[in-house]
Amino acid sequence: MNRFVFFILLIIIFSQVGCSREIEEGSKDFGFDFQPLEVGDYWIYSVDQTIYFGENDSEDDSFFYRDRIFSFYINDAGEQVFIIERSKSYDKSDWSPVENYTMLIRGNSLIRTIQNQPSVVLVFPPNEGVRWDSNIYFESPEDEFEIKYFSGSPNLIQINQEEADDLVTYRDNRYEIFERGVGLIEDYEEVLTYCARNDCLGNQLIDGGTKTHMKITDYGK
Repeated sequence: MNRFVFFILLIIIFSQVGCSREIEEGSKDFGFDFQPLEVGDYWIYSVDQTIYFGENDSEDDSFFYRDRIFSFYINDAGEQVFIIERSKSYDKSDWSPVENYTMLIRGNSLIRTIQNQPSVVLVFPPNEGVRWDSNIYFESPEDEFEIKYFSGSPNLIQINQEEADDLVTYRDNRYEIFERGVGLIEDYEEVLTYCARNDCLGNQLIDGGTKTHMKITDYGK
C-alpha cells in the first residue's frame, strides 16, 4: 500500500476514535437537571405542619410555600450562587416573605444554605445507594444522606436524610424527593423528643418538636 494512503487512513481512524470519545464523554448524564437552577424558576408547595410545645400541647397549620429564584451572584471561588426567596400564603394570592436561602453546584454537589448553614442535599450523578456527609461544609457532626430510587424510577429519587426512632427519647425521620426536570417535589421532616420522666419514659409521649410535610402543587418559570 502506498505510504501516503496508509498515513491518510491512520489519520481518519484516529480522528474517528477521538470524535467517538468526545461524544461519549459529552453525552455522559450527570443528572444536574434533578435541580434546575435558573433565575425565574419557581416552585409552590402545600405544607402541613404540626408544632409540639409539650405534652398534649400542639398546633396544626396548613399553608403554601413559594420558592422563587430571583437573582444570583458570583462568589470569591467563581461559583454561581442562586438566591431563592421563600414566601408564605394561605390562599396562593397574598404572599409574605419568610426568608431567603441559596443554592449552588460545587463540583458534583448541590449545596443548599439556609440560615448560614450549608448542607449538601444531593450529589451527581444521583446513583442509588450513594452516601455522603451532608455537613462536609459545616462545622457540625456528620449527617449521612443516601440516595434511593423512588418506586424503582430513575426519574424520581428519594434522599433519605435520617430514619431513627429509639422509641424512648427521640424520633428523627427526614427525607426529600427530587424529580428530573422539576427539582424538589416533596420534603418530610419529623423531629420529635419524647417525655423522659420516670412516669412517662418509654410511652412515646411527645414532649416537643415539629412535623412538616411539603408537596409540590405547581412549578415553572
